[in-house]
Amino acid sequence: MVWTYAKRTAFYLLVIGIVVESVFPFYYAIITSFKSGTSLFQVDYWPTQFSWDNYQAVFSRGSFPQNLANSIIVATLTVALALLFAVTAAYALSRVRFRGRSLLLLTILSVSMFPQIAVLAGLFEVIRTFGLFNTVWGLIFSYTIFTLPFTVWVLTTFMRDLPIEIEEAAIVDGANPWVIITRVFMPLMWPALVTTGLLAFIAAWNEFLFALTFTSSNSTRTVPVAIALLSGASQFEIPWGTIMAASVIVTVPLVVLVLIFQRKIISGLTAGGVKG
Repeated sequence: MVWTYAKRTAFYLLVIGIVVESVFPFYYAIITSFKSGTSLFQVDYWPTQFSWDNYQAVFSRGSFPQNLANSIIVATLTVALALLFAVTAAYALSRVRFRGRSLLLLTILSVSMFPQIAVLAGLFEVIRTFGLFNTVWGLIFSYTIFTLPFTVWVLTTFMRDLPIEIEEAAIVDGANPWVIITRVFMPLMWPALVTTGLLAFIAAWNEFLFALTFTSSNSTRTVPVAIALLSGASQFEIPWGTIMAASVIVTVPLVVLVLIFQRKIISGLTAGGVKG
């Protein structure tokens, strides 16, 4: 009995430690974003003052609202394109039998193994050739390429576990592949779609290297690059309060999305884990 209580106590202590380690940086960023002046350099673990000056300074910068809008547009369109291509590809890879299907799926997954820096030069040439440099479409194009392998793999695994009798019944009723995908499979795949879509949104929202390389003006940059460029000429001129406020503004939408779709996310991640 004592050993059982000891294990349970150790488990809860471990959970509390993980939660604190995960949440504390964001919590400290929040309380720092409300500081100003010399208080920014004082280590406080509890809020000591509430000043909205840093948030006003963020939005008073003419480019930051545009950068925020760019991130929303880029991340949303990336998710839409990635899910559109991934759903159709998942149907072909999970339901259509053809030679080399497994090899093709492994090839798609292997694309995600390459680091971004390894393909940066080649992708830059492609974007410049297509006239997409310094446009949001260049970012959408590059983000979709790196988002597709993960979404295709997850949706293929999920769709493969769906009962084939449902598809056969739809075929008997005269449904074509597009109707089967949109009317039969997609309503059953909402947990997987929400999970992959949200993870793709987070990846596109936080991406920095491509956004820094493929854009050159404030009108097309996204918020990660905008925050990086907030720093001053030297370490003594870095507006830490403004950077913390901008970081909080950028992080809050992701937290809200996760809280809203948390049940769908759990269902999507655990789908197929238990078979009866």
